[in-house]
Amino acid sequence: MEVEQTALPGIGLRHEFTTRSGRRVGVVSHRTGQRDLVIYDSGDPDRACESVRLNDEEADALAELLGAPRIVQRLNDLHREVEGLVSLQLPIGPGSPYAGRPMGDARVRTRTGASIVAVVRSGQVFASPGPDFSLEVEDVVVVVGGADSTAAVVEILAKG
Repeated sequence: MEVEQTALPGIGLRHEFTTRSGRRVGVVSHRTGQRDLVIYDSGDPDRACESVRLNDEEADALAELLGAPRIVQRLNDLHREVEGLVSLQLPIGPGSPYAGRPMGDARVRTRTGASIVAVVRSGQVFASPGPDFSLEVEDVVVVVGGADSTAAVVEILAKG
């Protein structure tokens, strides 16, 4: 998929692509941080037929809704392409020493070489969470690595 980027002097950037069905879709990222989702008229690709202004929370929610299935699909594709790659979904139980603590306290990557690529909480996906992301009971942590490193993460999150 080809995404075109256009500088909008004094405004920000516009990213656009054309769907398989021929519709133009764009996102205008303003210098102020505001974002507009734009759907262009199918008869006139220079005329916007719909524009939706998104605040930070709405933009994040839309990115998560669109991104979560893609993360899973890409992981599945990687499993087919890379021999030995393992991904696990690990629930944070009430007995986990990391429940209520920042994810970085577990030092998963440093200790095992595996990576936490997402956390699912109440149906919401937090992709690429940083070390300050606080884990909660009933979170599901998505871990990617080799068989040994992901097994080590199971132990760390369960026992410390």
